[in-house]
Amino acid sequence: MTARTDFFAPTLDLTHGHVDLTHGAGGRAMTQLVQQLFVQILGNPHLDAGNDGAVLPTPRGQLVMATDAHVVSPLFFPGGDIGCLAVHGTLNDVAAMGAQPLYLSASFILEEGLALADLQRIVASMARASRAAGVPVVTGDTKVVPRGQGGGVYIATTGVGVLRDGVDVHGARARPGDHILVTGPIGEHGLAILCARESLGLATPIVSDTAALHGLVADLLQAVPEVHVLRDPTRGGLSATLNEIAHQSGVGMVLEEAAIPVRPAVAAACELLGLDPLDMACEGRMIVLCPAELAPQALRALRAHPLGREAAQIGAVVSDERRFVQMQTRLGGRRLVHWLAGDPLPRIC
Repeated sequence: MTARTDFFAPTLDLTHGHVDLTHGAGGRAMTQLVQQLFVQILGNPHLDAGNDGAVLPTPRGQLVMATDAHVVSPLFFPGGDIGCLAVHGTLNDVAAMGAQPLYLSASFILEEGLALADLQRIVASMARASRAAGVPVVTGDTKVVPRGQGGGVYIATTGVGVLRDGVDVHGARARPGDHILVTGPIGEHGLAILCARESLGLATPIVSDTAALHGLVADLLQAVPEVHVLRDPTRGGLSATLNEIAHQSGVGMVLEEAAIPVRPAVAAACELLGLDPLDMACEGRMIVLCPAELAPQALRALRAHPLGREAAQIGAVVSDERRFVQMQTRLGGRRLVHWLAGDPLPRIC
């Protein structure tokens, strides 16, 4: 994304213009795009310098880095778009390590023919999300591919954060007796994407839960530093994420169906479409595993934050060398919560 020169270039037509192959060729057109759109909207001292990278101060503590690629379709959906999603997704990956995000990088793969007005809208959304989170985009890159070889725009983001001493929330730390918490209702992002893609027109619109969770995580760890595991249930949803943790830690889990928060519109849409809310991706929720005696304190800390007001305890970790995740159903029986088979909702993040 870096610009090497400040020579004059005509003003971009952000109303009627489109991305073309010259915008990725390294010449005047690319400089024009970078300076007049990306730097203009995302600008900060690191990005404005126009170098090939950013020189950053070294914080105290351990560095954490996470990277994510975003290929969502459609680019705009109820509750967000690919721009804010690219910020939130990577910030949440850093937060799920228990770290405080500090910086972001962003790489854009643009398809020839993309409307500049849409690109401007996406970059503006990224800027709002990163500034609201207090985490700047300090470096990046732009490439253009021929028409028909991309999905309009793909965005890859990398986040760098710092982990303070004593915090360890890796997936292998679940212990029998731990309580399982989720910070809010599940399934909204996956259903919002599906409804927008298929123009389902439900009576009650479903809105993505996409949000940056590092503030919520910081408050939780301040109140309960003994948290064992954090994980954000994105692709594969709650079912895949809990199975991953169970296999990492060599334990089993028992969930309480009646305790899992699912909004009525999501439950109804899943029933209509033959989908399971547990398999639907979330982009603004965190799974928390902590010792049973600290679960009430953790719930209080989560519910005190705007993004955790609907946090709930949904189950417990048990000893099980088979590493099964099971569901105690509303009818009193039990069933296995399987890993997601296949990919019923591609390109959701």
